[in-house]
Amino acid sequence: MTEAKERTRERISRRGVDKFAERRAQLAESALQTLAELGYARTSLREIAQNSDFSHGVLHYYFADKVELLTHCVRQFEEVCVTRYDELVARARTAEELEHDFAVAMAGTLRADAKMHRLWYDLRNQSLFDESFRADVLEIDRRREEMIWHVVARYAELAEVSADVPPSVAYALFDGLFQQALLHHLAGSDSAASSLERDVPAVLARVVSR
Repeated sequence: MTEAKERTRERISRRGVDKFAERRAQLAESALQTLAELGYARTSLREIAQNSDFSHGVLHYYFADKVELLTHCVRQFEEVCVTRYDELVARARTAEELEHDFAVAMAGTLRADAKMHRLWYDLRNQSLFDESFRADVLEIDRRREEMIWHVVARYAELAEVSADVPPSVAYALFDGLFQQALLHHLAGSDSAASSLERDVPAVLARVVSR
């Protein structure tokens, strides 16, 4: 085989892989809405197919089972989530500015993406019983911890102090605060997001030496 033919074959092969990945991404995006609405336990591939433009057979072709699809969906959503605070960390010039912007951003995503966050917590809880996607959950959880630590570390730097807790503790504090606010928000509390926005600065101040 000539070098030119080999390059052509490689390009065709890459296009096939890219198209497969693109199709999986489209299916995951469509499935996310149904999964976020019904949750892990109440959603099957057939249920997802009935609520999308794709057949049950198509879903089975691109995903072996519900676990693979769900994990792909959450990973796709988390690719955006784990960089949510990067911009505000980069632009902050004072600790007070970062404190304010972080609180507003957390409250904002609670309001805008509540069902998607609910799906993440649902998946994390399910992984306590189902080992099939536990490794994926742990990886996503690690990246979320890094996301929070970027904020805390930058806040401490701007305030010219040191962080009093390790990354895992900082993440646990903010994750717990957010999950509690999410529960109240889903229960219909009109003040859940505003309370979260008020409480974030207080927690942020407590994880550093001031």
